[in-house]
Amino acid sequence: MKPHDRKPIGLAIIGCGRLGRFRGEVARQYPGVGWIGLCDLKEDLGRKLCDDLRADFFTKDFHELLARREVNAVLIATEESEHVPPTMLAIERGHRLLIEKPLATNAVDSAKVLQAVQDAGVDAVVGYTQRFRRRFLAAKERIRTGQLGDITSVTTRAFLNRISAIVALQLDPQPSRLTPMVSSGTHGLDLSLWLLEGKAPVEVYARSVDKVLGPAWGTKDATFGVFTFDDGTIWSMSINWALPKPWPGSTYGLELGIVGTEGVITIDDTHRDIVFATEQPHLDQRANDWRNVTFMTSFPPGDMALGQLRGPVREETYAWLSRLYHGIETPHATAADGHRNLLLTMAMDLSARSGKAVPLPVSPEDLSS
Repeated sequence: MKPHDRKPIGLAIIGCGRLGRFRGEVARQYPGVGWIGLCDLKEDLGRKLCDDLRADFFTKDFHELLARREVNAVLIATEESEHVPPTMLAIERGHRLLIEKPLATNAVDSAKVLQAVQDAGVDAVVGYTQRFRRRFLAAKERIRTGQLGDITSVTTRAFLNRISAIVALQLDPQPSRLTPMVSSGTHGLDLSLWLLEGKAPVEVYARSVDKVLGPAWGTKDATFGVFTFDDGTIWSMSINWALPKPWPGSTYGLELGIVGTEGVITIDDTHRDIVFATEQPHLDQRANDWRNVTFMTSFPPGDMALGQLRGPVREETYAWLSRLYHGIETPHATAADGHRNLLLTMAMDLSARSGKAVPLPVSPEDLSS
C-alpha cells in the first residue's frame, strides 16, 4: 500500500470501561488515527475517558456514534451480554471491527453475527490477547515451520483466582449461564487451537465440579475435558477459576505441553518467575483487596509502567490499527475463530451436563436449547 493510499482511521469505541480505556489510549497515540468517538451508557465514565483521550465526540447512543461520517472502524468493548446490537449495526455500515470476546453469549446469536460478517465481507477480528505474547508467538513459529513434526498430543491447564470469577459473575445479568470455560477457558482454548491450526476436533468428553461457586452463583468451579481430532490427535483441556482469594496470581495462569513426532514444547505461563512480597500491603485493583504477595505480570492485559499500560493489549491494539492503516497481516483471531471458540467451550459444558461425549461440530441450536 502506497503512503498516500492510507486513509486516516476514524475510530468509534463503544464501551468506555477498562478495555475501552486501554485500547483508546493506544489509539490516541497511533499516527494513523485521525478521529476518535466514544459511547457509553454511563455518561460520567464516558466523558472522563473523552477528556483523558482528548476524543472528538461522545454520546450515550451507539446509533448516533455509528451514524457519524468520520467513523470507518469500530471497537466493541461493552459488557459481554451487550455485544450483538452495536456489532450488527457496525457490520451493516461496512465498518472494520475489533470485538472483545465473545461475539455473543448465545450460540445462535454468535452464528448470526458470523453470518453477517461473512455476508458483508467486512474485516472483523476478536480480542484474544494471548496470541500477541512473545512466548506464544515463538511457539507458533516453531510449530508452523514443522520443527515438532506431526503433533500427537496437547495438554492445557488454566488456573484463576476466584476473585476473577466473582467479578465477572457480578457483572452478568444471568450469572448462572457464565461458566469457567465460556468466560475464561476460552483464552486457553483459542491459544491451543491456534497453535494446532489445521487440525479439526471431532469429539469432546468433559466433567465439571461446583462446590465453591455453585451454591452462590449457580455456576461451575472447574471443567476438565478431552478432545479427539480428525487425525487422532488428543488434547486435554482444563480450567479452574475457583482458586482461593489468597492465591497470588492476579488473573490467569496457564501451562501448555505440545508433543509431536519429532519435538516437544512446554510453556509455563503461571507467572511464578516474578514474585513480589512486601510488608506494606498493596491494593490489587481487580480484586479490590489488599495483598502482601503477588505474581507479577499475571494480569493478562499487561501492567502499568511509567504511566502507560505495557503488555499484550497494547501489542494487540497497535497491531489491529496497523492492520487497518497499512494492510499488514496480523495474528488476530477472526470472527470465525471467535464463533468456533464459543461453540467448543459450550460443547464442553454440554458434555459435562449430560455425562456423554459430544460429537463435533455441534449446531448452535443444540447448544442453546
